[in-house]
Amino acid sequence: MRNIYHEGSRKLQKHFTVKPLADRLAETIILADISLEDQAFISEQNMFFMATVDAEGSPNCSYKGGGKGFVKVIDENTLAFPSFDGNSMFLSMGNILQTNKIGMLFIDFERQARLRINGCASIDLEDPLLQEFHEAELVVRVKVEQIFPNCPRYIHKMKMVEKSKFVPNKACKTPEPDWKRLEAVADVLPEKDKHLAGNEQDRFKAINR
Repeated sequence: MRNIYHEGSRKLQKHFTVKPLADRLAETIILADISLEDQAFISEQNMFFMATVDAEGSPNCSYKGGGKGFVKVIDENTLAFPSFDGNSMFLSMGNILQTNKIGMLFIDFERQARLRINGCASIDLEDPLLQEFHEAELVVRVKVEQIFPNCPRYIHKMKMVEKSKFVPNKACKTPEPDWKRLEAVADVLPEKDKHLAGNEQDRFKAINR
């Protein structure tokens, strides 16, 4: 497991005289294996925040949502999650193809708990797990390098009001996003979405939603 601290971290630890505390925390809470407790926590989550970086070091932060347990624990060192239909920019997925670096932040706002994961991500366009994720375009596998909890004191307590209707569900047809009916993209939609070009009324609804 690589050292989580670098020169920048050490400079601030020295300034605030907390290096011994930082070292003790790194020794005791940062693991390379996914514990049974962490597996249970991950299986209860329906969202996480994802950080990636491109070959030039430019970061990108993204939100990923799905059904509860959409991030699967494959083994004690590996996670997998689906990438559903998005905005076609593939910023995060493209970064993964370039550098393989990923950071994942799970937050349970009701329980006020969070879990951080840093690792090495990979994408196989023919991944056999594609069949297990309804309507997934891609599957990302993450080799965990560091997994650790964070102090929850600044997490605001919130409750989920409603699940997103756009999360793929085998029991019903997934609705199409209104932005695909915008005139600005009507002529560049992929073949599977050509039927969404819509009329002026549809476009007006999409713009004003």
